[in-house]
Amino acid sequence: MPNRGKFIGNDNLYVPDAPTIGDASAGNAQVSVAFTAPSDVGNDAITAYGVSVTDGTNVIGTTGSSSPVTVTGLTNGTSYTAQVWAINDYGNGPLSAATASFSPAAPKGIMYGGNGNLNIIESILFDSAGNTIDFGDLTAGCRNGAGGSSNVKGILGYGSESSASHSDRIEKLTISSTGNSQDFGNLTVARNDIAGASNDTRCLFAGGGAASGQGTGGNANLQRQNVVDFVTIASDGNASDFGNLTISRNGIANGTSASATRAIFAGGDEDGNVNRIDYRDIASTGNFIDFGDLTVARASGGAVASATRMCMAGGKDGNVIDFITIASTGNASDFGDRTFTGNTPTGTSSKTIGLICGGQGNSTVSKTIDKIVIASTGNATDFGDTTQGRNQMSSGISNAHGGLS
Repeated sequence: MPNRGKFIGNDNLYVPDAPTIGDASAGNAQVSVAFTAPSDVGNDAITAYGVSVTDGTNVIGTTGSSSPVTVTGLTNGTSYTAQVWAINDYGNGPLSAATASFSPAAPKGIMYGGNGNLNIIESILFDSAGNTIDFGDLTAGCRNGAGGSSNVKGILGYGSESSASHSDRIEKLTISSTGNSQDFGNLTVARNDIAGASNDTRCLFAGGGAASGQGTGGNANLQRQNVVDFVTIASDGNASDFGNLTISRNGIANGTSASATRAIFAGGDEDGNVNRIDYRDIASTGNFIDFGDLTVARASGGAVASATRMCMAGGKDGNVIDFITIASTGNASDFGDRTFTGNTPTGTSSKTIGLICGGQGNSTVSKTIDKIVIASTGNATDFGDTTQGRNQMSSGISNAHGGLS
Protein backbone atom coordinates (compact mmCIF):
# COMPACT_ATOMS: atom_id res chain seq x y z
CA MET A 1 0.00 0.00 0.00
CA PRO A 2 1.48 3.46 -0.85
CA ASN A 3 2.42 5.81 1.97
CA ARG A 4 0.96 8.98 0.45
CA GLY A 5 -1.30 9.47 3.42
CA LYS A 6 1.72 10.14 5.59
CA PHE A 7 2.66 13.21 3.59
CA ILE A 8 -0.79 14.82 3.61
CA GLY A 9 -1.45 14.23 7.30
CA ASN A 10 -3.99 11.49 6.70
CA ASP A 11 -3.54 7.92 7.90
CA ASN A 12 -6.42 6.51 5.77
CA LEU A 13 -4.01 4.72 3.44
CA TYR A 14 -2.49 2.92 6.41
CA VAL A 15 -5.79 1.38 7.55
CA PRO A 16 -7.19 -1.94 6.27
CA ASP A 17 -9.47 -2.27 3.28
CA ALA A 18 -13.16 -3.02 3.86
CA PRO A 19 -14.11 -6.60 4.74
CA THR A 20 -16.36 -8.52 2.35
CA ILE A 21 -19.81 -8.67 3.93
CA GLY A 22 -21.56 -12.04 4.43
CA ASP A 23 -24.87 -13.13 5.90
CA ALA A 24 -26.68 -11.65 8.87
CA SER A 25 -28.35 -14.35 11.00
CA ALA A 26 -30.95 -12.73 13.23
CA GLY A 27 -31.90 -14.19 16.61
CA ASN A 28 -33.73 -13.05 19.72
CA ALA A 29 -32.97 -9.30 19.95
CA GLN A 30 -29.61 -9.89 18.28
CA VAL A 31 -27.84 -10.63 15.00
CA SER A 32 -24.70 -12.55 14.07
CA VAL A 33 -22.90 -10.82 11.17
CA ALA A 34 -20.49 -12.88 9.04
CA PHE A 35 -17.75 -11.40 6.86
CA THR A 36 -14.42 -12.17 5.18
CA ALA A 37 -11.29 -10.31 6.26
CA PRO A 38 -9.71 -7.98 3.68
CA SER A 39 -6.58 -9.21 1.90
CA ASP A 40 -4.96 -5.75 2.27
CA VAL A 41 -4.64 -5.04 5.99
CA GLY A 42 -2.82 -1.70 5.64
CA ASN A 43 0.49 -0.92 7.29
CA ASP A 44 -0.25 -2.86 10.45
CA ALA A 45 -2.10 -6.02 11.47
CA ILE A 46 -5.86 -5.91 12.05
CA THR A 47 -6.60 -5.68 15.77
CA ALA A 48 -10.41 -5.83 15.71
CA TYR A 49 -13.54 -5.53 13.59
CA GLY A 50 -16.36 -3.09 14.14
CA VAL A 51 -20.00 -3.81 13.30
CA SER A 52 -22.79 -1.25 13.12
CA VAL A 53 -26.47 -2.13 12.89
CA THR A 54 -29.06 0.46 11.91
CA ASP A 55 -32.80 0.68 11.45
CA GLY A 56 -32.34 3.83 9.39
CA THR A 57 -32.47 6.11 12.42
CA ASN A 58 -30.75 4.44 15.36
CA VAL A 59 -27.30 2.85 15.24
CA ILE A 60 -26.04 0.09 17.55
CA GLY A 61 -22.42 -1.01 17.32
CA THR A 62 -19.90 -3.41 18.80
CA THR A 63 -16.49 -4.90 18.04
CA GLY A 64 -15.11 -8.42 17.76
CA SER A 65 -11.90 -10.21 16.95
CA SER A 66 -13.10 -12.35 14.02
CA SER A 67 -16.13 -13.36 11.96
CA PRO A 68 -18.93 -13.63 12.92
CA VAL A 69 -19.59 -10.76 15.33
CA THR A 70 -22.80 -10.72 17.39
CA VAL A 71 -24.64 -7.46 18.07
CA THR A 72 -27.14 -7.49 20.95
CA GLY A 73 -29.71 -5.02 22.22
CA LEU A 74 -31.84 -4.99 19.06
CA THR A 75 -35.63 -4.73 18.97
CA ASN A 76 -37.53 -7.81 17.84
CA GLY A 77 -39.66 -7.19 14.75
CA THR A 78 -37.63 -4.16 13.59
CA SER A 79 -35.90 -4.24 10.19
CA TYR A 80 -32.15 -3.59 10.24
CA THR A 81 -29.06 -3.74 8.02
CA ALA A 82 -25.44 -4.14 9.16
CA GLN A 83 -21.98 -3.07 7.97
CA VAL A 84 -18.50 -4.09 9.06
CA TRP A 85 -15.11 -2.37 9.12
CA ALA A 86 -11.59 -3.49 10.05
CA ILE A 87 -9.40 -1.71 12.62
CA ASN A 88 -5.62 -1.53 13.04
CA ASP A 89 -3.27 0.75 15.00
CA TYR A 90 -3.76 3.49 12.41
CA GLY A 91 -7.54 3.57 12.91
CA ASN A 92 -10.79 2.44 11.29
CA GLY A 93 -10.93 1.23 7.71
CA PRO A 94 -13.80 1.93 5.33
CA LEU A 95 -17.25 0.38 5.76
CA SER A 96 -18.20 -2.79 3.92
CA ALA A 97 -21.32 -3.08 1.83
CA ALA A 98 -24.51 -3.49 3.83
CA THR A 99 -26.16 -6.83 4.54
CA ALA A 100 -29.61 -7.67 3.29
CA SER A 101 -32.28 -6.43 5.69
CA PHE A 102 -33.13 -8.67 8.66
CA SER A 103 -35.52 -8.60 11.61
CA PRO A 104 -34.68 -10.14 15.00
CA ALA A 105 -37.42 -12.24 16.55
CA ALA A 106 -38.10 -14.09 19.79
CA PRO A 107 -37.60 -17.89 19.47
CA LYS A 108 -40.94 -19.18 18.22
CA GLY A 109 -42.31 -22.60 17.33
CA ILE A 110 -45.24 -23.24 15.01
CA MET A 111 -47.54 -26.27 14.73
CA TYR A 112 -50.44 -26.84 12.35
CA GLY A 113 -53.29 -29.15 11.38
CA GLY A 114 -54.36 -32.20 13.34
CA ASN A 115 -56.83 -35.06 13.48
CA GLY A 116 -60.07 -34.18 11.78
CA ASN A 117 -58.12 -32.31 9.07
CA LEU A 118 -57.97 -29.04 10.98
CA ASN A 119 -56.83 -25.82 9.32
CA ILE A 120 -55.37 -24.38 12.54
CA ILE A 121 -51.91 -22.78 12.68
CA GLU A 122 -50.65 -22.02 16.20
CA SER A 123 -47.45 -20.52 17.60
CA ILE A 124 -45.64 -20.63 20.93
CA LEU A 125 -42.64 -18.84 22.42
CA PHE A 126 -39.86 -20.95 23.93
CA ASP A 127 -38.63 -18.42 26.49
CA SER A 128 -41.35 -18.92 29.09
CA ALA A 129 -44.04 -21.50 29.82
CA GLY A 130 -47.46 -20.84 28.34
CA ASN A 131 -50.12 -21.90 25.87
CA THR A 132 -50.15 -21.68 22.10
CA ILE A 133 -51.86 -18.75 20.40
CA ASP A 134 -53.59 -18.47 17.05
CA PHE A 135 -51.27 -17.70 14.12
CA GLY A 136 -53.61 -18.02 11.14
CA ASP A 137 -55.24 -20.62 8.90
CA LEU A 138 -54.13 -23.18 6.35
CA THR A 139 -55.56 -23.05 2.84
CA ALA A 140 -57.12 -26.44 3.59
CA GLY A 141 -57.28 -28.59 6.70
CA CYS A 142 -54.62 -31.28 7.04
CA ARG A 143 -53.16 -33.95 9.32
CA ASN A 144 -49.99 -36.06 9.46
CA GLY A 145 -47.92 -33.52 7.56
CA ALA A 146 -44.42 -32.27 8.29
CA GLY A 147 -42.42 -29.11 7.79
CA GLY A 148 -39.18 -27.26 8.25
CA SER A 149 -37.92 -23.70 8.26
CA SER A 150 -35.20 -21.15 7.97
CA ASN A 151 -35.15 -18.45 10.65
CA VAL A 152 -37.59 -16.46 8.49
CA LYS A 153 -39.75 -18.80 6.45
CA GLY A 154 -41.77 -21.87 7.42
CA ILE A 155 -42.40 -24.68 4.91
CA LEU A 156 -45.54 -26.78 5.48
CA GLY A 157 -46.01 -30.21 3.94
CA TYR A 158 -49.64 -31.30 4.19
CA GLY A 159 -49.69 -35.10 4.39
CA SER A 160 -53.45 -35.69 4.20
CA GLU A 161 -55.91 -32.88 3.59
CA SER A 162 -59.64 -32.45 3.84
CA SER A 163 -60.23 -33.19 0.16
CA ALA A 164 -57.61 -35.94 -0.29
CA SER A 165 -56.22 -38.76 1.83
CA HIS A 166 -52.81 -38.29 0.17
CA SER A 167 -51.62 -34.75 -0.55
CA ASP A 168 -48.70 -33.25 -2.47
CA ARG A 169 -49.42 -29.73 -1.20
CA ILE A 170 -46.59 -27.57 0.19
CA GLU A 171 -47.32 -24.14 1.67
CA LYS A 172 -45.29 -21.37 3.34
CA LEU A 173 -45.56 -18.71 6.02
CA THR A 174 -43.42 -15.96 7.54
CA ILE A 175 -42.55 -16.98 11.10
CA SER A 176 -42.09 -13.49 12.58
CA SER A 177 -45.57 -12.36 11.54
CA THR A 178 -49.02 -13.88 11.79
CA GLY A 179 -51.38 -14.78 8.97
CA ASN A 180 -52.61 -17.52 6.69
CA SER A 181 -50.33 -19.90 4.81
CA GLN A 182 -49.75 -19.50 1.06
CA ASP A 183 -48.92 -21.82 -1.82
CA PHE A 184 -45.27 -22.88 -2.19
CA GLY A 185 -45.33 -25.88 -4.57
CA ASN A 186 -45.85 -29.65 -4.61
CA LEU A 187 -44.14 -32.86 -3.51
CA THR A 188 -42.91 -35.33 -6.14
CA VAL A 189 -45.46 -37.91 -4.89
CA ALA A 190 -48.74 -37.25 -3.08
CA ARG A 191 -48.50 -39.02 0.26
CA ASN A 192 -49.54 -38.78 3.90
CA ASP A 193 -47.85 -39.35 7.26
CA ILE A 194 -44.56 -37.78 6.15
CA ALA A 195 -41.57 -36.52 8.15
CA GLY A 196 -39.56 -33.30 7.70
CA ALA A 197 -36.06 -31.95 8.42
CA SER A 198 -34.39 -28.67 7.53
CA ASN A 199 -31.41 -26.38 7.85
CA ASP A 200 -31.10 -22.72 6.75
CA THR A 201 -31.45 -23.50 3.06
CA ARG A 202 -33.18 -26.84 2.46
CA CYS A 203 -36.27 -28.63 3.73
CA LEU A 204 -36.56 -32.41 3.25
CA PHE A 205 -39.75 -34.52 3.25
CA ALA A 206 -39.32 -38.25 3.88
CA GLY A 207 -41.33 -41.45 3.72
CA GLY A 208 -45.08 -41.61 4.14
CA GLY A 209 -47.93 -43.55 2.61
CA ALA A 210 -48.97 -43.02 -1.01
CA ALA A 211 -52.10 -44.06 -2.84
CA SER A 212 -52.38 -47.70 -3.96
CA GLY A 213 -49.94 -48.59 -6.74
CA GLN A 214 -47.44 -45.80 -5.99
CA GLY A 215 -45.24 -47.60 -3.47
CA THR A 216 -44.28 -50.90 -1.92
CA GLY A 217 -45.42 -52.68 1.22
CA GLY A 218 -48.41 -51.84 3.37
CA ASN A 219 -51.96 -52.44 2.27
CA ALA A 220 -54.23 -51.35 -0.56
CA ASN A 221 -54.82 -47.92 0.99
CA LEU A 222 -51.31 -47.19 2.30
CA GLN A 223 -48.33 -47.96 0.09
CA ARG A 224 -45.36 -47.10 2.27
CA GLN A 225 -42.65 -44.95 0.71
CA ASN A 226 -38.87 -44.64 0.90
CA VAL A 227 -38.76 -41.45 -1.17
CA VAL A 228 -37.11 -38.28 0.15
CA ASP A 229 -37.87 -34.93 -1.55
CA PHE A 230 -36.29 -31.53 -0.98
CA VAL A 231 -37.08 -27.89 -1.63
CA THR A 232 -34.89 -24.79 -1.44
CA ILE A 233 -36.58 -22.74 1.28
CA ALA A 234 -35.88 -19.31 -0.21
CA SER A 235 -37.36 -20.22 -3.63
CA ASP A 236 -40.98 -21.21 -4.15
CA GLY A 237 -41.44 -24.23 -6.40
CA ASN A 238 -41.99 -27.96 -6.60
CA ALA A 239 -39.88 -30.46 -4.69
CA SER A 240 -37.07 -32.43 -6.32
CA ASP A 241 -35.90 -35.98 -5.65
CA PHE A 242 -33.21 -36.21 -2.95
CA GLY A 243 -32.78 -39.98 -2.58
CA ASN A 244 -34.26 -42.85 -0.59
CA LEU A 245 -34.58 -43.97 3.02
CA THR A 246 -32.99 -47.28 4.02
CA ILE A 247 -36.49 -48.82 4.22
CA SER A 248 -39.97 -47.76 3.11
CA ARG A 249 -42.07 -46.53 6.03
CA ASN A 250 -44.54 -43.99 7.33
CA GLY A 251 -44.92 -42.69 10.88
CA ILE A 252 -41.34 -41.38 11.19
CA ALA A 253 -40.84 -39.10 14.22
CA ASN A 254 -42.42 -35.73 13.41
CA GLY A 255 -40.77 -32.44 14.31
CA THR A 256 -37.37 -30.77 14.42
CA SER A 257 -34.85 -33.40 13.30
CA ALA A 258 -31.65 -31.92 11.91
CA SER A 259 -28.44 -30.10 12.69
CA ALA A 260 -27.09 -27.53 10.24
CA THR A 261 -25.42 -30.36 8.29
CA ARG A 262 -27.35 -33.61 8.90
CA ALA A 263 -30.95 -34.75 8.58
CA ILE A 264 -32.13 -37.57 10.87
CA PHE A 265 -35.24 -39.72 10.38
CA ALA A 266 -36.09 -42.09 13.25
CA GLY A 267 -38.62 -44.85 13.85
CA GLY A 268 -41.68 -45.52 11.73
CA ASP A 269 -44.09 -48.18 10.60
CA GLU A 270 -43.12 -50.86 8.05
CA ASP A 271 -46.08 -53.18 8.62
CA GLY A 272 -45.00 -52.97 12.27
CA ASN A 273 -42.96 -50.60 14.41
CA VAL A 274 -39.28 -50.20 13.55
CA ASN A 275 -36.31 -48.93 15.58
CA ARG A 276 -34.40 -47.70 12.53
CA ILE A 277 -32.54 -44.35 12.52
CA ASP A 278 -31.36 -42.98 9.14
CA TYR A 279 -29.09 -40.02 8.37
CA ARG A 280 -27.73 -38.04 5.43
CA ASP A 281 -25.92 -34.73 4.86
CA ILE A 282 -28.53 -32.14 3.89
CA ALA A 283 -26.29 -30.27 1.40
CA SER A 284 -25.83 -33.40 -0.74
CA THR A 285 -28.31 -35.65 -2.47
CA GLY A 286 -28.37 -39.45 -2.34
CA ASN A 287 -29.68 -42.33 -0.31
CA PHE A 288 -29.82 -42.27 3.46
CA ILE A 289 -27.47 -44.37 5.62
CA ASP A 290 -28.14 -46.47 8.73
CA PHE A 291 -27.27 -44.53 11.91
CA GLY A 292 -28.27 -47.01 14.61
CA ASP A 293 -31.36 -48.06 16.56
CA LEU A 294 -33.86 -46.50 18.95
CA THR A 295 -34.13 -48.00 22.43
CA VAL A 296 -37.68 -49.13 21.57
CA ALA A 297 -39.17 -49.85 18.15
CA ARG A 298 -41.96 -47.37 17.60
CA ALA A 299 -43.82 -45.23 15.09
CA SER A 300 -45.62 -41.90 15.22
CA GLY A 301 -43.43 -40.13 17.78
CA GLY A 302 -42.27 -36.53 18.03
CA ALA A 303 -38.77 -35.15 17.42
CA VAL A 304 -36.81 -32.13 18.70
CA ALA A 305 -33.20 -31.14 18.07
CA SER A 306 -30.48 -28.72 19.10
CA ALA A 307 -27.40 -28.14 16.95
CA THR A 308 -25.79 -31.28 18.39
CA ARG A 309 -28.46 -33.60 19.78
CA MET A 310 -31.80 -35.00 18.63
CA CYS A 311 -34.49 -36.46 20.92
CA MET A 312 -37.38 -38.75 19.89
CA ALA A 313 -40.45 -38.86 22.16
CA GLY A 314 -43.55 -41.00 22.53
CA GLY A 315 -45.14 -43.07 19.79
CA LYS A 316 -47.54 -46.03 19.73
CA ASP A 317 -48.88 -45.63 23.27
CA GLY A 318 -45.42 -44.97 24.73
CA ASN A 319 -43.87 -42.18 26.78
CA VAL A 320 -40.18 -43.00 26.19
CA ILE A 321 -37.78 -40.22 25.14
CA ASP A 322 -34.50 -41.25 23.44
CA PHE A 323 -31.54 -39.13 22.34
CA ILE A 324 -28.63 -39.35 19.91
CA THR A 325 -25.59 -37.18 19.18
CA ILE A 326 -26.26 -36.05 15.61
CA ALA A 327 -22.64 -35.83 14.40
CA SER A 328 -21.84 -39.43 15.41
CA THR A 329 -23.50 -42.78 14.65
CA GLY A 330 -24.73 -45.45 17.05
CA ASN A 331 -27.76 -46.53 19.04
CA ALA A 332 -29.96 -44.09 20.94
CA SER A 333 -29.80 -43.73 24.73
CA ASP A 334 -32.61 -43.20 27.23
CA PHE A 335 -33.36 -39.54 27.99
CA GLY A 336 -36.43 -39.81 30.23
CA ASP A 337 -40.22 -39.93 29.87
CA ARG A 338 -43.05 -37.74 28.63
CA THR A 339 -45.78 -36.62 31.02
CA PHE A 340 -48.35 -38.02 28.54
CA THR A 341 -48.39 -41.57 27.19
CA GLY A 342 -49.53 -41.79 23.57
CA ASN A 343 -48.73 -41.64 19.89
CA THR A 344 -48.70 -39.03 17.11
CA PRO A 345 -47.37 -36.05 19.07
CA THR A 346 -45.31 -33.47 17.22
CA GLY A 347 -42.15 -31.61 18.16
CA THR A 348 -40.68 -28.15 17.78
CA SER A 349 -37.55 -26.71 19.34
CA SER A 350 -35.17 -23.86 19.86
CA LYS A 351 -31.44 -24.59 20.13
CA THR A 352 -31.92 -25.44 23.82
CA ILE A 353 -35.60 -26.24 24.53
CA GLY A 354 -37.67 -29.04 23.01
CA LEU A 355 -41.48 -28.95 23.10
CA ILE A 356 -43.43 -32.17 22.46
CA CYS A 357 -47.04 -31.40 21.76
CA GLY A 358 -50.32 -33.32 21.86
CA GLY A 359 -50.89 -36.98 21.08
CA GLN A 360 -53.42 -39.79 21.25
CA GLY A 361 -53.65 -41.97 24.36
CA ASN A 362 -55.83 -45.02 24.88
CA SER A 363 -58.93 -42.89 25.36
CA THR A 364 -57.65 -39.32 25.42
CA VAL A 365 -56.54 -36.81 22.79
CA SER A 366 -54.10 -34.54 24.58
CA LYS A 367 -53.45 -30.81 24.41
CA THR A 368 -50.41 -31.16 26.70
CA ILE A 369 -47.13 -29.48 25.72
CA ASP A 370 -44.14 -31.15 27.38
CA LYS A 371 -40.78 -29.41 27.77
CA ILE A 372 -37.29 -30.89 27.83
CA VAL A 373 -33.89 -29.21 28.02
CA ILE A 374 -32.20 -30.95 25.08
CA ALA A 375 -28.63 -30.84 26.45
CA SER A 376 -29.65 -32.61 29.68
CA THR A 377 -31.52 -35.82 30.49
CA GLY A 378 -34.59 -36.37 32.65
CA ASN A 379 -38.35 -36.52 32.48
CA ALA A 380 -40.33 -33.88 30.61
CA THR A 381 -42.19 -31.17 32.51
CA ASP A 382 -45.46 -29.45 31.71
CA PHE A 383 -45.02 -26.27 29.61
CA GLY A 384 -48.59 -25.39 28.59
CA ASP A 385 -51.39 -26.45 26.27
CA THR A 386 -52.38 -26.25 22.63
CA THR A 387 -55.68 -24.47 21.91
CA GLN A 388 -57.46 -27.81 21.78
CA GLY A 389 -56.64 -31.46 22.30
CA ARG A 390 -55.45 -33.19 19.15
CA ASN A 391 -52.99 -35.61 17.64
CA GLN A 392 -51.54 -35.91 14.11
CA MET A 393 -50.33 -32.30 14.22
CA SER A 394 -47.42 -31.18 12.05
CA SER A 395 -44.41 -29.14 13.07
CA GLY A 396 -40.65 -28.92 12.72
CA ILE A 397 -41.11 -25.19 12.16
CA SER A 398 -39.13 -22.78 14.35
CA ASN A 399 -36.99 -19.68 13.83
CA ALA A 400 -34.37 -21.00 16.27
CA HIS A 401 -34.07 -24.80 15.84
CA GLY A 402 -30.82 -26.75 15.81
CA GLY A 403 -30.60 -26.86 12.02
CA LEU A 404 -30.11 -23.09 11.83
CA SER A 405 -26.65 -21.57 11.93
